[in-house]
Amino acid sequence: MPPRNIANVVPTVNHITTVGVKRTSFGNAGRPLPIFVNAFETTIPQGIIYHYDIIHPADKTLPARLNMDLIRALQTRIAPDVFTPLGVYDGRKNFFSSRKLPLGPEDCKEFEVTLETADDSPKGKGPKVYKIRFNLVAQINPEVLRRYIDGKQSQDNAVLTAITALNVVIRMEPSQKFPFNVRSFFTDQEKKDIGLGLELWRGYFQSVRPALGKMYIIVDTSTATMYKAGRLIDLCLNFFKRTDPKVLAPKNGLPDRERLRLQKFIAGMRVITNTSGDRKIARVVKKLSSAGASALSFKVKEGGTVTVAQYFQNVLNRPLQYPDLICVEIGSGALIPLELCEVPPGQIMRKQVPPEKTKDVVEFATKKPQERLRSIEAGLQVLAYGQSDYVRNFGMSIPQTRATKIQARVLNPPVLRYGQRSQQPTITPANGQWNMRNKQFFKPIEILHWAIVIYERRQRFNDQAATEMSQGLCNSAHDVGLYLSFFSMTPTPIVAWENGQGDIAQQLRDTGSKVFTRYRQYPKLIVVVLPEGGNEIYTAVKHFGDITTGVATQCLKSSKCFRAQAQYFANVCLKINVKLGGINAIPDPSSVRALADPQNPTIVMGADVIHPAPGSHGRPSFTALVASVDSDNAKYVADCGVQTSRQEIIEDLETMAKNMLNMYIGYRSTVEHKGPQIAPPKRIIFYRDGVSEGQFKQVLDQEFVALQKACAALNIKPKITFIVVGKRHHIRFFPTSAKDADKSGNCPAGTVVDKEIGHPTDLDFYLQSHGGLLGTSRPAHYSVLHDENNFSPDTLQSLSFALCHVYARSTRSVSIPAPVYYADIVCSRAKNHYDPKGTFDFSDSATNDDSAQAETTLEAFRRGFKPLNDTQKRLMYFSVSFSLSLVSCRSFTCVPQ
Repeated sequence: MPPRNIANVVPTVNHITTVGVKRTSFGNAGRPLPIFVNAFETTIPQGIIYHYDIIHPADKTLPARLNMDLIRALQTRIAPDVFTPLGVYDGRKNFFSSRKLPLGPEDCKEFEVTLETADDSPKGKGPKVYKIRFNLVAQINPEVLRRYIDGKQSQDNAVLTAITALNVVIRMEPSQKFPFNVRSFFTDQEKKDIGLGLELWRGYFQSVRPALGKMYIIVDTSTATMYKAGRLIDLCLNFFKRTDPKVLAPKNGLPDRERLRLQKFIAGMRVITNTSGDRKIARVVKKLSSAGASALSFKVKEGGTVTVAQYFQNVLNRPLQYPDLICVEIGSGALIPLELCEVPPGQIMRKQVPPEKTKDVVEFATKKPQERLRSIEAGLQVLAYGQSDYVRNFGMSIPQTRATKIQARVLNPPVLRYGQRSQQPTITPANGQWNMRNKQFFKPIEILHWAIVIYERRQRFNDQAATEMSQGLCNSAHDVGLYLSFFSMTPTPIVAWENGQGDIAQQLRDTGSKVFTRYRQYPKLIVVVLPEGGNEIYTAVKHFGDITTGVATQCLKSSKCFRAQAQYFANVCLKINVKLGGINAIPDPSSVRALADPQNPTIVMGADVIHPAPGSHGRPSFTALVASVDSDNAKYVADCGVQTSRQEIIEDLETMAKNMLNMYIGYRSTVEHKGPQIAPPKRIIFYRDGVSEGQFKQVLDQEFVALQKACAALNIKPKITFIVVGKRHHIRFFPTSAKDADKSGNCPAGTVVDKEIGHPTDLDFYLQSHGGLLGTSRPAHYSVLHDENNFSPDTLQSLSFALCHVYARSTRSVSIPAPVYYADIVCSRAKNHYDPKGTFDFSDSATNDDSAQAETTLEAFRRGFKPLNDTQKRLMYFSVSFSLSLVSCRSFTCVPQ
């Protein structure tokens, strides 16, 4: 079979055609700042690269590690004469060679491969034979990469396949030595036991990335959660935080719910079983038995029945040490006692980390900038590119051992405007932060009636604590211009202590009735004090306020608001004001000229999709669209939806966008009293979060078109700028000297790069818009996919930076523009739309692998999704504590404050 043309290469590589606005210039605004970036220049191979498709005719998809073992055996033991020099393999379907393999006249050949160990074969049979077929599909001339990075060629299948080949080349050596996960590998040189049968291992991420005139390898530190190696019994005991193996016996009272919790934790884990003397076999755990080995029986060929414990006593010629313990069921259905199973080292847990261990993971993964940079440069010694036969075979070299020094710029921050009664009505943030001292809100609201409901025990949060809390809140409200009128009438608002085990909605309704009885008006705000671990109470409170009644609710943790300082209550007031329709601050028009042009009214939108946690099946994805409605781009509204699990493209974007546009036009007409000619937007600036580069074309083809259709349905024709904001990348900035760093050791807020590491042809930039807190800050990556407004790079960069300062609930700039940040939050709050008394399970144990049942489940989720109360639709109801990071927002189990 002759090789096909590169344009018809097999679709196992992520092939797209080029999309995006072509770069015609660079930004110049801001002061220059030299920085280091974790990019290491690599050469481009000179010779032809041959691309082969690998097929397993008789087998289903095999695990990547097994595939790697098979190819290694094939190259080094089965057919070394064919595979000299050694080729590289991605563990799935793509094999690359620096010379054309002698596979016959049709460039296609099938090999039979066995592994030297018999671990994969049934007892009494020879090693399993795997058939592997090689088929030449393309010949790649690396010259396309040179033309691409020089800006002489657009991104096409040839370029993408060449980049894929180089990535496979640099990953081949470490993937055979260490545990790996796609683009990262991990070593046990630095690890930490975090309990529950888990360990954290330090590792390294590496990826080839084209840039302007150069090809780089991006290297970064990475972290993996591993199952702790050793006896499976010990791991199970660690999971339950117990030491006596007898607790794993149903006859000793192991609750079924705890067994199922353990089952979910270890399902899919590989274990080594020793059930026949010295012969150890790798198995995959499917589930756990409901009874112990001594209580489980099965029929034998000779007739009669035997218990699992008796069977293994006969096989091992000794009784089991723990015959009453549960067994693991492996893929074939066989039952193996726990004591005969061991957990091999270096096994990655590909599930969500238990919530109680998130803090341990963050602490382990967090490194200060200079510490992280040293670790990255030390990682080059582990990667050992110069010692890799694979790298040499393909003519690559990575001579650089230090991070690349490039020229960045630091943008000027926007001026923020507060209320006219402020002693300091304007403020210019310093390194992405400022405070509320001597400032009042731009548009404070008046709260005539409010109440407090406390779910902490009265002994722990007594009457005095409640009085101090309400007094502190009112004092801070007065300082920032809010009016809490209760304090002009009574010493304290209505306060109720309730039991979190009761009917939350009825308790809140009763409190509202008490307010109505006293003042003939229902409360505009209910402040709720939560105990530690009050997740379920929080969800019920938000469902009551956001969905059922439309009353604003503000949740506080009892441990935070007990004897809290004024700064804490000032931060709470930031949230309360915008929840009730107020505006905290606006960017001064001089700082956002692109938004402040009265002849070109502009709506700013942010969109995101959130997917179920790893290992969860049968749950939908949630979508969100957030949009500004006012001329100052400080007031936002949101829409949220349900769609097919793990689908990134927003299905209902046209409807959602039409709703947002109607609200924008309505607000400008009725509140700002704009005439019909200038009420509709002339510009749309659309920020899209969470889209990988491989999905850019799909997003433009579907979501951009959906935006156009929404506008057409309203008979308006605004010019659209469509920008993707990426956070899931590994580019990091490092100051070259301490004098250029902020207090955390990071580059200052406003650091922007659009040259050396930018896209070779398309308009993009990296912007670190926030000041550092812990560890090394991650810049956001902005890719401009469509721009009918013809904004300059300086305009797009300064505009995006300014929008990072209008996040209403903090006095710090955030890592991405506020509308995108809000969209992420709205997605994370989607479960609040469901009746908390209902049957929908948002825990990680909610799994379902049956596709037909999953479709039925999706429809059930859609039916159960309750819309926002009409009152909340016009308000910024979405509110979380600023300390809640975007990473934790990705979990459905997080509890905002």
